[in-house]
Amino acid sequence: MSFPPLDAQQIRLASAALARGDLIGMPTETVYGLGGDATNGLAVARIYEAKGRPRFNPLISHIANLDAAMNQGVFSPLALKLARAFWPGPLTLVVPRHSTTTICDLACAGLDTVALRVPDHMLTLALLEAFGRPVAAPSANISGRPSPTSPYHVEAELGDRVALVLRGGASQIGIESAVVSVIDDKATLLRLGGLARGHIEAVAGPLLTPHQSALSAPPSPGMVLRHYAPNAPVKLEQTKSGSGEILIGFGPIFDDVAFNLSKNGDVAEAAANLFSFLRAADALSPTAINIAPIPAHGLGEAINDRLTRAAQG
Repeated sequence: MSFPPLDAQQIRLASAALARGDLIGMPTETVYGLGGDATNGLAVARIYEAKGRPRFNPLISHIANLDAAMNQGVFSPLALKLARAFWPGPLTLVVPRHSTTTICDLACAGLDTVALRVPDHMLTLALLEAFGRPVAAPSANISGRPSPTSPYHVEAELGDRVALVLRGGASQIGIESAVVSVIDDKATLLRLGGLARGHIEAVAGPLLTPHQSALSAPPSPGMVLRHYAPNAPVKLEQTKSGSGEILIGFGPIFDDVAFNLSKNGDVAEAAANLFSFLRAADALSPTAINIAPIPAHGLGEAINDRLTRAAQG
């Protein structure tokens, strides 16, 4: 894999920063991640500190390829089937930790499982190959805030908490990966995301849904109830805005609003715009951010999940 000199220099600098235990912003096809050496407990602690993230919330470790992932987790035939179908891509698999895993306990939040993903971004895949170790990388934002989909979002949100930000353009999908736990022959959907449920079920069959009590530790990122929230209150299923409020529309009937997730009513386009528009609207200090109804088919299901969490409280 060859890269232009500028990209090659970025990869060298990012790999060196990770080796020092520093944090970096790194692009993926879903959102930008806050990357740290997943084998280095101190680096992982810095991720939690930089995000203000609850320590019970496990981190996703990014891996260069399936062979490397199989040294970190135990892949059942069903897990292998899913990995081969969707990696590289927007699917995180939660599998039992392998006896040979090098990912530190803190990254797994004390669980006996590990969350793994091979991202579909050439620059980050090259970094993972060059670094040679798993990189823990939750979204590069303050915990609970909208996720970043450009290097500028990372810089604005985290500033000098990161040593550098790999500049890989805007995230193509714009919403985090779907997370599926696979234990033996059972697949459980832990988090809706950038791979629609129907696509996963076409490979895995019907997905189970976890039953989680309010006191139990979330087995996946993104399961905290209030999450992805801007500073302004978020109101769902709205078609107009009052004094001081901002309306984020969806579809052609909202053609005249400043923010429209997709004028054509395309849920994939809406996913790509979701966090950017939440950030942009919030920067105007509205009294509330009103969100137009969004259909719950395909990626719309994941969008509504994110917005429901953003609206909590």
